[in-house]
Amino acid sequence: MEVFDAVRTVLAVRKYQDKHVPPEVVERIVQAGRLTASASNRQPWHFIVVEDKESLHRLGELARTGPYTAGAAFAVVVAIERTPFAVSDASRAIQSMILTAWSEGVGSNWVGFSGLDDVKKLLQIPAELDVLAILPFGYPIDEIGAGKKNRKPLAEVASKERFGQAFG
Repeated sequence: MEVFDAVRTVLAVRKYQDKHVPPEVVERIVQAGRLTASASNRQPWHFIVVEDKESLHRLGELARTGPYTAGAAFAVVVAIERTPFAVSDASRAIQSMILTAWSEGVGSNWVGFSGLDDVKKLLQIPAELDVLAILPFGYPIDEIGAGKKNRKPLAEVASKERFGQAFG
């Protein structure tokens, strides 16, 4: 899948088939996060891949916004250092993982953003790191992503040269 097509068609996926994602696909997804650029190449992240069904169920309980994590084939928990650019850098890595997964037919969604200290305990994440997100992954139950998104027109969100000047 071309990158633009992935961006154009990717949607949040919250319902997953009961189907295993091959290890090479899981690795490619995590590699996409690892290979993402970061400020000063600090790479202020750590990715924990969770495939154990009981742990996925527990993650779904701990993340108020993501109970559907329990039904995922696997999840990646993104932990970050407490540095000025860590949230931005890890957010870029998250998007790389989501787009790579989508190009493989695997859906995902960002779960959580803060208040995930119980996830740290569950996965034995060191105290000096914070959990930024949980990314559940799996093959979507529903056929989605035909490029039909409810987005504002380009003219409302982009300008040329100066704010308010028509882009196109």
